[in-house]
Amino acid sequence: MATEIRTEQKKERTLIEFFGEVPDPRKKHNLKHKLIDILIIGVCGVIAGCNNFEEIEEWALMKEEFLRKFLELRNGIPSHDTINRVFSIIDPRIFFQCFMSWISEVRVMLGEKEISIDGKTLCGSRSTKFGKRSALHLVSAWSSQMQISLGQVRTHEKSNEITAIPELLNLLMIEGCIITIDAMGCQKEIAALIIEKKANYVLALKKNHGDFHEEVETYFNDVEKSNFKNEDCEIFKTIEKDHGRIEKRTVVITNNINWITQKPLWKSLQCIVMVIAERKEKDKKTIEKRYYITSLNKNAEKIAHIIRSHWSIENQLHWHLDVNFAEDYSRLRTKNNAENFSSLRKIALALLKQESNKPESFANDTERRLNKKKSIRCKRLRALLDEKYLLKIIGLSTF
Repeated sequence: MATEIRTEQKKERTLIEFFGEVPDPRKKHNLKHKLIDILIIGVCGVIAGCNNFEEIEEWALMKEEFLRKFLELRNGIPSHDTINRVFSIIDPRIFFQCFMSWISEVRVMLGEKEISIDGKTLCGSRSTKFGKRSALHLVSAWSSQMQISLGQVRTHEKSNEITAIPELLNLLMIEGCIITIDAMGCQKEIAALIIEKKANYVLALKKNHGDFHEEVETYFNDVEKSNFKNEDCEIFKTIEKDHGRIEKRTVVITNNINWITQKPLWKSLQCIVMVIAERKEKDKKTIEKRYYITSLNKNAEKIAHIIRSHWSIENQLHWHLDVNFAEDYSRLRTKNNAENFSSLRKIALALLKQESNKPESFANDTERRLNKKKSIRCKRLRALLDEKYLLKIIGLSTF
């Protein structure tokens, strides 16, 4: 396995074994470098703080002796042009599928899971040359419990998320999961597919649904005017205080929805939900109302948690990719290299987040301080400087 998480399987597979299944698209004669060597150098380099292929080559040249402990490197370290060329031609679906195979081994330990789906545009991948290529837009699935990306599908335009989301859902094993999607994915066909795959959904409902949205909004406005005394509704409230900001959240849910005109069109629709978010910071006060539909039974506290967890895809995935991995500054745009490098970032982020095992006791104060909870940036720095730590992250600590 690629991490030290234990599963019920008897034999744990290493990261090298997983990525050894990626087919080599290069011509078979006169190959100077093994594909697996290039892939593992890419993964390790990004974990150790590299944000482009030139940095990966520079890091690998400095760490050649270390890399030879587990890679063949029969012709030394490949150039950044070679690494770039390889990542531009390997199939991004198969490359990320190998990572997902590792994920599937980890996930056997988990029970009910929440999976958030959202899109992100790689701004730097836009090009005004070569046919004015538009920026790459990726739709990703994120496990809020495991804090790792579970899969991704590319689409050239944000509007095509509607077709990309079903494609992504069909790649994932979602039975028993709860799928959360923002308004773009609030489609009858997507809801039906989620139910068909034996999962449940919580979908954001916005004004682009016309009469449906208006019916739900009118109902909850009446409930609010009655001071939430409607006996068909269940309410859950939370108050959060952070750095001078106070946020009050009220979640109202009802399963009395037979009056909704479009109810028969939405597969397994059970409840409608309103979330009132009231924020107060200094003298500024804002109130926002959002509406959701779900196939889950009425449980305001559970729904409140699920809706709140959805935003971890922004806070814990997209934020890290932009801030710690400089994704928005990447200028990769040739063939598949932008998509595959995005996969490298997500793989590195997943491995860094999974690295949390601590010894039961520490030999000295330095060891204790090194094993304190660290940010992703600090973990990348330590992986750059500490070869044993990098081996631990990729599951090769026995070397």
